[in-house]
This record gives sequence, structure tokens and C-alpha cells, in this order.
Amino acid sequence: MLNWNLYRQSPDVVTSDPGVPAIPDMSISPPAPAPKKARIALALGGGAARGWAHIGVLRALDEEGIEVGMVAGTSIGALVGGCYLAGKLDELEEFARSLTMRRIASLLDLTIGGSGLFGGMRLTKRMQEHLEGLTVEQLDRPFVAVAAEVNTGHEVWIGNGSLITALRASYALPGIFEPIRSNQRTLVDGALVNPVPVSVCRAYEQPLVVAVNLNYDLYGRSAVVRHNASLSASEVHKREEAPTTRLGMTGVMVQAFNIIQDRIARARLAGDPPDISINPRLSDIGLSEFHRAGEAIARGYEEAKMRLPELKRMQDLAAGSV
Repeated sequence: MLNWNLYRQSPDVVTSDPGVPAIPDMSISPPAPAPKKARIALALGGGAARGWAHIGVLRALDEEGIEVGMVAGTSIGALVGGCYLAGKLDELEEFARSLTMRRIASLLDLTIGGSGLFGGMRLTKRMQEHLEGLTVEQLDRPFVAVAAEVNTGHEVWIGNGSLITALRASYALPGIFEPIRSNQRTLVDGALVNPVPVSVCRAYEQPLVVAVNLNYDLYGRSAVVRHNASLSASEVHKREEAPTTRLGMTGVMVQAFNIIQDRIARARLAGDPPDISINPRLSDIGLSEFHRAGEAIARGYEEAKMRLPELKRMQDLAAGSV
């Protein structure tokens, strides 16, 4: 037998006549809204031509509806990240896919007696077609381009001012592009100090940091090798007969920069690891092979797609902790 007195005392009852026993409200409550996913902060690393892979990563995230709340970029990572937040990723991808070796040569303005082999003004003119007058502050989400100051060795975070100047400073590879003078500072490629800028995202107190490391498989695990410099007479003879591959001055510079970038990235990421790291396999794409954009973009896209399940789980955890 129903206890009508209990229903009369309950606040969740419906009655229109005091003489009629109250009837419980059986209406269905609206479903609770789905919990909001945590936005991610992207740390886009340097790697010259391998950096086109960042475009593929961003395409995969956008397809899945994963919101990017902030971008910190170094070198080519700053270029791609800045264009993405400025709404110019389509234009950048079209430009990247159109590059051939001949067209790349036409964009490089050789300088004599300067601080780099190329002035970079032809590339700047291309950026001005789409980014002229745009400042970092005008972007709808936080953006930081990482550069290095030549005279002091300081790591420089550019979070305001001209977007084009910020991008140029971040990718001004020493010996290749001339340094950028800005507010009494001489700035060069940020990969010299912070190749994958996870620490920048942490400083902005982002709940979920995703790093894109373009050099993960370049050398494999670092090693210390004990070497004996002495050679026997037979070994000397064999060495003289063996064909040798000469790298040339530019090749040596590129390989040296690769080593520096790889070792610094390992040290920085070990001390301040991201929540998730996306590591496209790009070791066979050289720093100057910008004409292989299609391959790099595809590899970045595929690697990001593989990490999406883990990324979504981390988003749920981050949303619950905020």
C-alpha cells in the first residue's frame, strides 16, 4: 500500500486540488550536457623542410574536432603555427605543395658579404601577401614564436608585435638566413635553444600539452663510443681504396645543426616532458628538401591519427582536473 503522506511531504510532487492525494512528478529530466573537452596546447618543433609535417598534424586534429587553445612554435613550427592561427593554413599548404627545386631556388636571394647566405626578402614578400599588418595580439588564441639572441644566448619568446617579424626571427637559421634585428636584439633560429617548446606551453599554465617532434628518429638513441684512432698499415690501405662521400661545407653545417637540435631537444624534453608526443617518421627527408611537402604532410597526418585515441583519453583526464 502506498504511503500517501510520504508523497505529500515530498517537494517533488504535483497536486492541483488539496483534497486529492499528491502524485509524484514522473517527468523525465533533460539529459546532462556532455562534459567539455579540454583544449590542447601545441608545441611545434623545428626541423626545416620536415616541418611541413605540422600541416598534416593540424589537419588530423581539425578533422577530429580537437580544439587547439594555444600554439608555441620554433622555426618552421612557428611558421606553420602562426599561419594556422591566422586562418592561412590552406594558403600555406598550397604554397608548400607547389614547391619544386627550381621554384625554391627562385625564392632564395643570395647575399654577398652578409650574415647569411640568403637575405630572405623574397620569402618575406610571399608572407606579406597574406599576413601584412597582422600582429600576434590579433590572433584569436595565444601564440609564441621562439627565437635565440645571438649576442647573449638568451631564449626569446615573441608573444606580441608583428607576426611576420616573429616568424622570420624564429626560422632565421644561422649561416643560411640573415639574423633579424628587432628592438635592439639580433635574433636567429629558436632551435638553438628550445627545439620543441613544451616549456613555453607550461609557462602559460596549459592543462594538456602536445608536442610535435620532427627529429625523433633522426639519430636514434644517443650513444658514447670508445674509439681507437690508430690504424694498421692494411687498414690505411683499405681506407684509401674505399670510396668516400664528401658532405661539403653546407652538408657539414646541416649535419652539425641536426646534432645540436637533437641533443638539445632530448635534454629539454627529459626535464619537461609533454603529456603526449607526436613523432612523425621523417629521418629520410633532408632539412632543405622543401619540395617533398606532400610526403611530410602525409606522415604528420598519419602519425597524428594514430595518437588520437590516447589524446582523447588525456583530454578527458585534463577536463576532470580543471
